[in-house]
Amino acid sequence: MKNYLYPSFVIVFITMLSFSCSKKPAEPLPFGAVPTEHQVTWQQMEYYMFIHFGPNTFTDVEWGNGKEDPKIFQPTNLDCRQWAATAKEAGMKGIIITAKHHDGFCLWPSNYSTHTIRESGWKEGKGDILKELSEACKEYGLKFGVYLSPWDRNHVSYGTPEYNQIFANTLTEVLSNYGDIFEQWFDGANGENEEGKKQIYDWDLFNNIVYTKQPQAIIFSDVGPGCRWIGNEKGYAGETNWSTLNTAGFEPGLKAPSSDILNTGNINGEFWVPGEADVSIRPGWFYSPSTDDKVKTVDELMNIYYASVGHNCNLLLNVPPDRTGRIHKNDSIRLMEFRDARNKVFGTNLAADAKIAASNTRGNHDAYSPNNLVDNNYNSYWATDDNVLSATLEIDLGEAKIFNCLSLQEYIPLGQRIADFSVEYYNEKTNIWDKLVSGTTIGYKRILRFPTISTSRLKININKSLACPTLSCIELFKAPEELFAPIIRRNKEGYVSLLSHIKDMNIYYTTDGTTPERTSKKYIEPIFLPGKGIIKAITVNDMTNDQSEVASEVYDIAPIKWQITPTSAEGVIDGIKTSFVDIDKKESIIINLGEVLNLKGFTYSPLNDIQAPNVFRYNFYISDDGKSWYKLKNNSTFDNIKNNPIDQRVLFDKTIKTSYIKFEPIEITSDSKTYTIAEIGVISE
Repeated sequence: MKNYLYPSFVIVFITMLSFSCSKKPAEPLPFGAVPTEHQVTWQQMEYYMFIHFGPNTFTDVEWGNGKEDPKIFQPTNLDCRQWAATAKEAGMKGIIITAKHHDGFCLWPSNYSTHTIRESGWKEGKGDILKELSEACKEYGLKFGVYLSPWDRNHVSYGTPEYNQIFANTLTEVLSNYGDIFEQWFDGANGENEEGKKQIYDWDLFNNIVYTKQPQAIIFSDVGPGCRWIGNEKGYAGETNWSTLNTAGFEPGLKAPSSDILNTGNINGEFWVPGEADVSIRPGWFYSPSTDDKVKTVDELMNIYYASVGHNCNLLLNVPPDRTGRIHKNDSIRLMEFRDARNKVFGTNLAADAKIAASNTRGNHDAYSPNNLVDNNYNSYWATDDNVLSATLEIDLGEAKIFNCLSLQEYIPLGQRIADFSVEYYNEKTNIWDKLVSGTTIGYKRILRFPTISTSRLKININKSLACPTLSCIELFKAPEELFAPIIRRNKEGYVSLLSHIKDMNIYYTTDGTTPERTSKKYIEPIFLPGKGIIKAITVNDMTNDQSEVASEVYDIAPIKWQITPTSAEGVIDGIKTSFVDIDKKESIIINLGEVLNLKGFTYSPLNDIQAPNVFRYNFYISDDGKSWYKLKNNSTFDNIKNNPIDQRVLFDKTIKTSYIKFEPIEITSDSKTYTIAEIGVISE
C-alpha cells in the first residue's frame, strides 16, 4: 500500500466540500423572551429625534402648570419640514413629538380639550402641528411617533374616574388621524403632589387602544411593553443591558422598577422589553434662550452614542425647536458635526475582508459559518451546536491594522444569550495573546472602545452563554483620538482655573464672549473674575495642530463676601459643582451676601445623580437684616429634577434689593433625613 502526500490545497478543498455539503442542521430554537418583528425593526432604527415643543417653549419652564394662556404659544416661523430635513440630514430615522405634555396643551385641535393650538391664535386657530409633522416625516422618509402625557394639569376631570376615558378618547383621536405611528411614548407622570389630585391610570385601556389603532407601534414606558426607559435622562445604558424584563407587579411611574433594574434589565426576564435612552441636546427638554451656548459638544454626544446604541439601547435625542418654531442653528450645526463624527468613526469596517475561524460551528455547516459575521447581512449569523455554550472566534485580518473600537451584534430574533465575553489580540512584538477588553451582554449591538492597537489577529472568547451563542456581525474601527475641551472652574475668591485632561496641552481663552483661537490669550495662571463675565477656552495640541471643542462658562457675582449658615454648608459656595453638602432637611441655608445686591433670581445646582436626595419643593426668602424675612418663592418646585438633576435657574417676577437670602427645603426627591446641594448662586442685574 502506498502512502500519498496530498497538496495542502487539496486538503483545504476536501474540508470545505464536507463543510458545505453536510445536511443543514435545524436553526437554534428561540431562547427565553424574544422580540416581535416590530421590535426588531424598531431596534434597527437605533437613533431618532425627540421634539419637546409647546407653551413651555415660550414660558421658559420645564413643566407648565396648565394655567398658562394658550395665546402665549405663538411661533413666528414654524416649519415642520425644517425639523424633518434636519433629522434626515443628521442620520436620524424618525421623530417623536410631545403632542401633549403635562400642562395638557395639545398640539392639534383636540375635541377633548379647550387647551390646544385652536385657542392659541396660531394660524387663526386652524393649525395642526401633528398633521404638518406627520406629512413632513412621510416626505423625508422618516417614521412618526407621538408622546401623550397622561398627566394633565389643565383638564378639570383630571383626578376623577372619568378622566381615564377622556384620555383614552384623546389617544384614540391622535392614533386615528395621523397615519402610521412607529412609537407611542408614555410616562408615568402623575399629579399626586399637585393640589392633592391623584389619578389611577388605566394602563390596560390605554395600551389596548394602541394595539387596536396602531398594532405596529412600540409602546414606551417604564415597563414597556414595547420598550423601556433606561432609568436616567443622561442617555447612558448599563454596561450590562438585558433586553428582557420582569414586569409583574410594576407599572409606569412611582411603581416602576428601580432605576438600576431599568438600566440593566433582568437576566432571563419574562418579557422582551429593550431599552431606549432619552436625552436632550440641551440641559433641559424645552428650548430656552439661556441654553443657546449649552448645546452638548460632539464629544459628549459621541460618548452618549457609545453608551446607548453601543450598549444595546436605542437613542432618542431631544432637539427642541426655538420660539420661531424652527430648530435653532446651534443645535442643527451640532447635529451635523455629530453625524460627521460618527461617519468618521464607523465609515470603514477594518474587518470587512477578514477570515474567521470558530472553535465550533453548528453542524459544521456553512449556513452558520463564522464568515457570516462579515458578510454585511444581519439575517445571516454564526451559531454553535446546542450543547456548546462557550466558544472562541479567531479573526485573521490578513495584515496588521490599527484600530480602537469593536462592534458586536447578536441575532436577537432568537433571543439574547451571551452573558460574558472577552477579547484578546495577538501582540506582534511579543508573539503572545494579550488581553484587550471584556464585557457581559451584547444584545442587538455592543460597541467597545480601548486604547489603539496594531495587530493582524484578534480572538473573541464567548465565556458564558445562556443558550448556544449566535452572532451576526463583527466590525472593527479606528476612532480619532479624543482631545477634550478644558475644564473651567471658579473658586470662592473669584479666580478662574482652566484645566486640561491631558498633560502638556496648551489652553487658549477669551473673556469677551468671542470664540477662542490659537492666537487668543494663552492660559498661564488663574484669571481673576470677581463679577459677571464669560470664559471660553480650547485645548490645543501644538504638535499636531489639533484643537478641542470650545468650553464655555457664564459667571455672575463670585461669593467673595458671602457668609453661610450653617457653617458646615461652606461647600455650597465653593464653586465646585462636583462636590456637595448634605444638610438636615429641617434646616434652611442662609447666606449673608456681605452687601446690598440687585437680584433678578438665583441658581441651584443639585448633585447630578438621580439617586441623590435633591430638593424638589422649596421656599425662597430675602431679608435686609437676616432677621425679618420676606417669602419671595412659596411652595415652588424644580420640575423634573428627580429624573434630570441639572442646574436650575430661577427668575423673580421683578428685580429686588437684598442683603440676605434663605433657601428652605420642603420636599426631597427621595426618602432621606438630609438634602443635598452642590452649589447656590445668584443672578444679578
